[in-house]
Amino acid sequence: MRILPRQAVYQTEMTLRQRLWQINWSLVFLITVIGGVGVAMLYSAGGGSMEPWASRQLVRFVFGLFAMFVIAVVDIRVWLRYAYVIYGLSLILLVVVELFGSIGMGAQRWIRFGALQVQPSEVMKIALALALARYFHRVNIEDIGRPLYLLAPILMVFAPAALVLKQPDLGTAVMLLGGGAAIFFLAGVRLWKFGVVTVLGLAAIPIGWNFLHEYQRQRILTFIDPESDPLGAGYHILQSQIAFGSGSVFGKGYLQGTQSHLNFLPERHTDFIFTMLAEEFGLVGGLLVILLFALLMVYGLAVSVRSRNHFGRLLAMGVTATILLYVFINAAMVMGLVPVVGVPLPLISYGGTAMLTVLAGCGFLMNVYVHRDVRIGRHAGES
Repeated sequence: MRILPRQAVYQTEMTLRQRLWQINWSLVFLITVIGGVGVAMLYSAGGGSMEPWASRQLVRFVFGLFAMFVIAVVDIRVWLRYAYVIYGLSLILLVVVELFGSIGMGAQRWIRFGALQVQPSEVMKIALALALARYFHRVNIEDIGRPLYLLAPILMVFAPAALVLKQPDLGTAVMLLGGGAAIFFLAGVRLWKFGVVTVLGLAAIPIGWNFLHEYQRQRILTFIDPESDPLGAGYHILQSQIAFGSGSVFGKGYLQGTQSHLNFLPERHTDFIFTMLAEEFGLVGGLLVILLFALLMVYGLAVSVRSRNHFGRLLAMGVTATILLYVFINAAMVMGLVPVVGVPLPLISYGGTAMLTVLAGCGFLMNVYVHRDVRIGRHAGES
């Protein structure tokens, strides 16, 4: 019988109480602070009222925290074993969206289950990280250098990205590609292969342009010159930039943002909530929120580095990269640095599925931390 190191035995035989004790409570506090900022800004977006957004966001956040703890204390080998199942179910839901999905704001992205509305593309962001982490967990570094071993994970990334792009949801498709690329890089795929894919992608831009919807083309053209259509496609970004500028260094004060409260700023409770925050709290407030997310990224990196199993390392880094893409794309979008693609600010923008997705991702981060000393063999569930 193989004898495991004492620490590995302890981690393998941990009780539920011991797993809860192992949770990084400072990370929980950081997540709660960010979530609290979101509720406060939605209270402001509602004109100083918990309705219609802040109260629902608070309920979703509490439910999401509970789900986060459940995910954190489940044995990490269970998530390894069912990673492909979770991915497969998420892919099926994306197909269901194509066939029976609800249409909102010109896009078909949601599935209704009675009063509950789910956006499968959000769920896929975490499901993809799980599936890729499992795949590369069992592949040797020598095999990663062989193109044949990369066909399956490439298909894992491009299949959901194509389905999401058809909804259409360009922002989420970009996030799936970016999150997948991050895991490929961390798994040891050579840089020259990324270079080849980049060159092929650039060469395919003229072809891809023909498959974009008209409003997506308009957004890209407006990004280049927003003043070309100030009352149409350029309205969102111009009003966002005005609000940013009016906030100055210290902002106009909580509940005092004129661009947002006089309804000049569109989608202030979802995509452009960071703009409203910057108008009310200025450059200082915006930087503090970015700092909170930067600390979350540092925690994710530290959790990944401390994990003694490859699956945990890749999963933690995949989740961290996904949250980083959320923050980067949203902040760059509302400042006019990238085209408007409809990516929310995690834990702050209003939205049920997006919030639960991010909190589930944080739950997997904690799961990797709790099981950081568990040794996992190349085969699923093997100690």
